[in-house]
Amino acid sequence: MELLHIKQLARRLNVSARTIRYYEEAGLISPRKHSDNQYRLFDERDVRRLQTILSLRAVGISVEDTRSLLAELDRGNEDGVLHALELQRSMMFSQLVELKNNIETADRMIQRLKTNGSLAWGDIFEWTEGAKRLRELRSNWRDHWDFDRQADSHDERVRGQGPGDEGRRFADYSTALQLVVDWIDPRPGERGLDIGTGTGNLAGLFLERGVQMAGIDQSKEMLRRCRSKFPSMETKLGNFLAIPYLDHSFDFAASSYALHHLDEEQKLLALAEIRRVLKPHGTICIADLMFENEEARGRYLERLRREGDTAFVGWIESESFADRSRLLDWLNREGYLTQAKQVSELLHVIRAVPVRRGY
Repeated sequence: MELLHIKQLARRLNVSARTIRYYEEAGLISPRKHSDNQYRLFDERDVRRLQTILSLRAVGISVEDTRSLLAELDRGNEDGVLHALELQRSMMFSQLVELKNNIETADRMIQRLKTNGSLAWGDIFEWTEGAKRLRELRSNWRDHWDFDRQADSHDERVRGQGPGDEGRRFADYSTALQLVVDWIDPRPGERGLDIGTGTGNLAGLFLERGVQMAGIDQSKEMLRRCRSKFPSMETKLGNFLAIPYLDHSFDFAASSYALHHLDEEQKLLALAEIRRVLKPHGTICIADLMFENEEARGRYLERLRREGDTAFVGWIESESFADRSRLLDWLNREGYLTQAKQVSELLHVIRAVPVRRGY
């Protein structure tokens, strides 16, 4: 077995010897030492390991995260490596979305200065504070529901076979999913995105229509179940607030039973992020638990309280069901034609189609 000195390895991989020493000092690589002169000696396993390190670092993965990934590789845990890489990609897209917003803010400053010959610092402060607020909204979302734990029982729950009020929560589930497919009415060969795909039930209906589907979810276990059901479907770790795809990637975007996991401000931010990844003609269709407006929410909760259904009231108040009118108002202002239908007491479907198709 050929052994390389550090300069030979550096030439082979087109890096400096100093870089190799740095990764050794960081504990990422441990070459053997010559017994006489203590020169570092690298075998083919060291070469492959260093190639892995350089590749991970080249795509922006930190030294600490690289160390964690190498540990998973050493244990032979391919699933752990996959999840770690997907987390890194998700973080990169969050940074990309934030950078894009910062560029837009800088462009507004430049345009104001070109137009007026001066900057109104009050406006600048307002714009930068707005960008800061968007950054906080994206970073504040947390999984309070432990969806990884729910993955194995998810399909039973949506069929109304779960405990307690599960049947009530998922009443007309299949009807709503089919309505989403019918309202989008995709053509074979189109490319669609299912946001919060879970185990892929909605995406599966589109796949039956010959559509190329991609699905994102923040739960690795939900995605694992989805891949086992639909091996041909592309899945990525991600969420509404930083969709891990480039601009104008899809003909339509759909979602079911997921938007209510965002607060009211995050919901509107999610709609803007969905629009980003859609082609100019792209349709949005969402099935979720929501109320027609705040008045309808109040009437519904009051009726439940009169009936003594305090447990269901508590569940509704712990969630963030959308105000449907607010979603539709945003979509209408952004140039969409909208329609909505109430499927059951809590379940609604909305569709939004751009007024102007194409660029």
